[in-house]
Order: sequence, then structure tokens, then C-alpha cells
Amino acid sequence: MFRIESDRARFRDIVRGRIREDLRKYLSTGELIGRCGEQSVSIPLPQIELPHMVFGPNSKGGGEGGEGEGGEPREAGNGNGPPGPGAGEQEGKHILEVEVDIQELAEMLGEELGLPDIQPRGVNELDAEGGRYNGVRGTGPDSLRHFRRTYRSALKRSVASGLWDPSKPRVVPIRDDFRYRARRSCDTPDSSAVVFHMMDVSGSMGREQKEIVRIKAFWIDTWLRSQYRNLKVVYIVHDAVAKVVDQHTFFHLRESGGTKISSAYELCLKQMAEKYRPEDWNIYPFHYSDGDNWSARDTELCVSMLRDEILPRVNQFCYGQVKSAHGSGQFKKDLDNALGETENLITSGISERSDIPLSIRAFLGTGR
Repeated sequence: MFRIESDRARFRDIVRGRIREDLRKYLSTGELIGRCGEQSVSIPLPQIELPHMVFGPNSKGGGEGGEGEGGEPREAGNGNGPPGPGAGEQEGKHILEVEVDIQELAEMLGEELGLPDIQPRGVNELDAEGGRYNGVRGTGPDSLRHFRRTYRSALKRSVASGLWDPSKPRVVPIRDDFRYRARRSCDTPDSSAVVFHMMDVSGSMGREQKEIVRIKAFWIDTWLRSQYRNLKVVYIVHDAVAKVVDQHTFFHLRESGGTKISSAYELCLKQMAEKYRPEDWNIYPFHYSDGDNWSARDTELCVSMLRDEILPRVNQFCYGQVKSAHGSGQFKKDLDNALGETENLITSGISERSDIPLSIRAFLGTGR
């Protein structure tokens, strides 16, 4: 039994090592998004087989009975039709799906990209239930039974009822004597965060650009969940009008139309004012587009909103610009020119999928 467990542990280590080797490949592909559960991710790994028994050829030979004379060669096929193509000689590809905990995947991401742990803002702490097992109660599981308190209760009962014999000091607890450890609740600080994923879904953003955004959002969420015990994610899509959607809609929506970036920033500010106050939350807005905006005046409005209202309230604002055949890429230039010296504003350009790891590192590598 111990040998089997040792072999299983060794195989798990081999699988984890293979995932680490291929992690950059997974950072640029979207296959993990559809395989993500609440606590784990199913990762397909080719060319890794589970240990199994292999039976060798039968040395005695033999064959089935049927029509034909002895020694007559048998044709290929099943005997009921023309000969088939025969057996192939190429090696097959074996795919093994391995469940990996989200927390472990985040650790791999941090090691691969050299990401520092995030230091939450000190004022943004919420009270979460905590405590220690320093209380006693009369009911509970056997694993929490308090031996000393149980013995003391049984001894008091024996003395009070006259059953105690000093010459034969024997104490037998009954059910009413059992005492169990109990946890006393107390409030402990617990940093909480909210992530705003804002994506341009206008006609200039093609399918490939939206897929890159979805991949980045998945890995950003994976890392931030490892840093905050309480994390909320808000998905906002916009063309000329912005709206809050659920995760499935964000990952699958196909729309067209014009682009008015300020609509997304206004909705983000409204969410912060109504639900996610900066006094209580660490706030991380991420905006993704191809750099097109409907007018220079709206871009000026966006810069003003960022400088005066959004940046003072958030830990960090990240803008990712995905290269598109139909996008001008002007918005990133305007942000860099107007707010390039601001510490908590990070901009990143993504020309193709291979740029995704570098962009993730730019966004998450500050430790804010």
C-alpha cells in the first residue's frame, strides 16, 4: 500500500514538472478557460501515460476454428468482407487530463513570471470570522474531545454521588461528562479586492483580439485569487454604451458598433460609488481595447476621469491594447502622453498571443 502511494506521489511530481515546463504555452492559449472549475483546472498533457499492466504475446500460438484447409493463409479483414487496410505502424498520441488546484496553478504562474506578492492598502481591511479553539462545550465530535475537562467532570460527579473510593481510585466517564473543545469567534482583518474587467466589443475588435483578452483575464483572476481571500470580479463590456454582464457573456459575447470608452469608465465609477467603496476594497480596473475611440473629445474626457476620479481611488489601473487590423492604436499613445508618469497606471501593448506573458508581468509585477 505504501509503495503504491509512493508511486502515485512520484507520478504527480512528474506531471507537475511537465505543467511547469509547458506553462508559457498555456499562458497563450485559451483551452484552460473552458476547463476551469471553482477550485481546479483540468489540463490536457500529451505523451504521459499512467502506469498500467501490459500483457505479452501468447508463446503457444493458436487460432480460431473456421473454414479452410490446414496451412492455408488467412486474408486480412474480419472474414466477412474484402481485406481492410491492415494494421498501422505509427505511434498513437496519448492525452492525459490532470486536475490542478487553482492555488497551485497561481504559484506556478508567480514563479514563471517572477511576480511579487501584492501588498494590500492598509486601510482596506474587512472583518472576517476567525478564532481559536479555546472554549469548552458539552457536545462535539470525538476528534475535539477535551480529555482533561472530561476527566475533571467525571471525577466531580463520582465524588458528589458517593461513588468515589480512595482505595480504588477509578473514574469511568459517562456521556454527560464528555467535554469538547469549541472555537470562540473573533473578528480578524481580511483584505478584500474587486476586479473590473472592461472590454471593447465594438466592430473593430475581432474574434482573435477578444480571445486574447479572455486569456489575459483568466490568468489575472487566477493570480489575484491567490493574493486575496475575498475577491469579487465585475465584467463590463462596451461599444458606444457600457453594461455589466456575467462571466459567460463576457467570454462569449459577439457585438458590433461604435466605440465610446468613457461609457465604461463612467459605469466603473458608478459601481465603485454604489458597491465597492475605496475605503473597504482594494480596486483593480483592467481595460482592454484596440485603441480606437469615437472622438478626441471623448479621449480627453477619459484622461480627465482617470486623473481626477479613478486613479486616486484604485490600487492600480491597467490598460491593455490589442493590435487589430481595424484599430488605430491611438488611445494608448494618448494615455502615455497625458498620464505616463503616474505610478498606478500601467499600459501594455499586445501584438500577438506570444506577448501575453509579458503583458501579464507588466500588469502584476508591481506588487500593488
